[in-house]
Amino acid sequence: MHIPALISDLAVMLMTAGIITILFKKIKQPLVLGYILAGFLISAYFPFFPTVVDTESITTWSEIGIIFLMFHLGLEFNLHKLARVGSTAIVTAIVEVVGILALGFAAGRLLGFGIMDSIFLGGMLSMSSTTIIIKAFDELKLKGEKFTELVFGTLVIEDMAGIFMMVILSTISVSRSVSGGEVAASLSLMILYLVVWLILGIFFLPTFFNRTIKLMNDEMLLIVSLGICFAMVILANALGFSSALGAFLAGSLMAGTVHVERIEHLTKGVKDLFGAVFFLSVGMMVNPGALVQYALPILVITVVTIVGKLIFSSLGMILSGQTLDNALRCGFSLAQIGEFAFIIASLGTSLGVTGEYLYPIVVSVSVITTFSTPFCIKSAPFFIEMIEKRLPEKVVAKLNKYTSEDQAEKEKDNDWYLYIKKYFARVLVFGGIMLVMAIFGVRLLEPWLAGYMDTGTADMITCITIYILMVPFVGPLMNLHNNLYTSLWLKRKSFRPPLVVLNIIKLAIVIAIAMIPLAALFNVKAIWLLFMAAAIMVILGRSDGMTGWYLQLETRFLRNLNERIIKREEASGTKQTWLYDSLHIISFIAPENGNFLNKPLKDLEWGYRYNVYVVKIQRGSHTYILPEGKISIHADDKVYVVGEKIAITNFYKVIDEEPCRRMRTVREFMESGYSDVERALAVCAVKVTGQEEFSGKSIKNGGIKSRRRCMVLGIQRKGLAMVMPNASMILSPGDVIWVMGSNNNVGRLVSRYEEYTEE
Repeated sequence: MHIPALISDLAVMLMTAGIITILFKKIKQPLVLGYILAGFLISAYFPFFPTVVDTESITTWSEIGIIFLMFHLGLEFNLHKLARVGSTAIVTAIVEVVGILALGFAAGRLLGFGIMDSIFLGGMLSMSSTTIIIKAFDELKLKGEKFTELVFGTLVIEDMAGIFMMVILSTISVSRSVSGGEVAASLSLMILYLVVWLILGIFFLPTFFNRTIKLMNDEMLLIVSLGICFAMVILANALGFSSALGAFLAGSLMAGTVHVERIEHLTKGVKDLFGAVFFLSVGMMVNPGALVQYALPILVITVVTIVGKLIFSSLGMILSGQTLDNALRCGFSLAQIGEFAFIIASLGTSLGVTGEYLYPIVVSVSVITTFSTPFCIKSAPFFIEMIEKRLPEKVVAKLNKYTSEDQAEKEKDNDWYLYIKKYFARVLVFGGIMLVMAIFGVRLLEPWLAGYMDTGTADMITCITIYILMVPFVGPLMNLHNNLYTSLWLKRKSFRPPLVVLNIIKLAIVIAIAMIPLAALFNVKAIWLLFMAAAIMVILGRSDGMTGWYLQLETRFLRNLNERIIKREEASGTKQTWLYDSLHIISFIAPENGNFLNKPLKDLEWGYRYNVYVVKIQRGSHTYILPEGKISIHADDKVYVVGEKIAITNFYKVIDEEPCRRMRTVREFMESGYSDVERALAVCAVKVTGQEEFSGKSIKNGGIKSRRRCMVLGIQRKGLAMVMPNASMILSPGDVIWVMGSNNNVGRLVSRYEEYTEE
């Protein structure tokens, strides 16, 4: 029986790789280098060993290897990990990647490389090796030190930059020229699709796995996971992006589920197999003749890599406020290139835009820098001491001054930073969702409907459908009454014009997106229609029905996003007493000249404007618990207000009072005791079973306040905590609601419905 060439090739490849990697393990060298050496031994460039015949099939397998490597990179990445890296890692990665890109391009041009080769060279050199660095830190027992944490954070951002870089390089390769407009368009489109994919993935994937995981054994879970991976690869390719991006995104979506460890364990063997084939294929492309011919470029690029990465990584750390010692130790640690360089090199080869000589050069540089990494890390203290001795004292003093002053300035007032961060996040997420809905509706839904009905009817149905789907996201995009916005508005009058401008920009974005269906389907360009469409969307977006529906979606999304954290806390047996410490309560005596006196509480709108609520008014011998909206505050009343800490801080500015030095939490307030139980406030947690009159209804329509005279301070839904929830939030069976009211009213509510207690 004839054995296919692929089978005999795999036998040769895997046997050779197995023997070589055992030797490399024995001499304590990275296995990646063993695979590259094994690949060289079975290549056509080494005739003294059995040679691979079916190179075309091996190339396909190596492409599958890239997919699995990127898939597993995604499994190790999640949004919480990105959020933890901090500004230091972001600044360092940006400075390093941009700096090495430029330096690598310049080095390539000086060495006589073509423009495309030089661009790809810069991209390859900008990526450090996570595998090599982790191995070196383990061997040198450096894990846990501050600079190693900074290095790992930088590597996370580098991985993200590598994904973006592959998109940019693919765009440049197609046009064979560097066009700023095309690159910006491709990046914008990629970011847009990434946002939508992430949101949809986080919304659906954890729910899908949670509902089906009991039906799946290991074999089925493996098949489903790989199926999702390759489906994302096909989708990314259909949208014009690389297969590596789709695989990475599939892994990152699964990384947020509680089943990621099991998925990672099941797919690790497949990844190791195809990853080995990929690295073997890298070694098969190493031409010894080319190495001799390009010995000088290899040496130059190696020096450029080590010195360039040392300089730019250290510079990024210093610019982010790190000490010179930490900065230089990070720089020495990041001075190498690794696996990502091979993936970028493969991209250039598959697109046919890089020369054959570039691959072996990059492999050689990677091998050299891999061996030099432990030496660089060990010798870092010596070089740091030498550099510090030779630096002028004025320079050292300025560096220390910059670091301390910079950090102090950041800690002094970061409200603007936080607001701008959330502002752009909301614009990107909600604006991106609305834009994709408009694009998909016009390009996909309308043509599909037109196949079953006349064009006019299809256009009308498409337009209405797009607006209905977009409406729930208008309110969250505008988000005018959040605590940070209020804090900045009250802090200084000079802050108000830029806040207004930022809101106008958001409104303009809503108007522009709202106009897309009208312009594309009906060729309408009337400005008044544009404003009318946006106004209708804003009004509908604030309706109770739409708000309640959106809040349900948001709650499910946040629950899925934080699923692993919630499960971990549940497994640790952490008691759910979060509300007591999340909310604060203050009291103040109403002054005689207060501008809020004698105005009904409903007209003051403190809850809507400032996210604080009056829960008690003590007027002489009379006490109002959870006062109704028609009640007003009089001079000398003792007023009790509850809210989150930042909301309370803002509220002090509204009433023109000096903040108390230490605000009491609800826990501290409840534990302080009362002399008059009849007029005391009480807080209790009640579990919704589905039998209650308010189950399945919104907070405002459930009668908890109007009939039971209690106020919902928080909701815990499947471990997800929501403080001061929107009144349109629908209460569902299984929710734990925290209510506040008088002792009598809370007692009646608890006695009527089963009280929630922790086991």
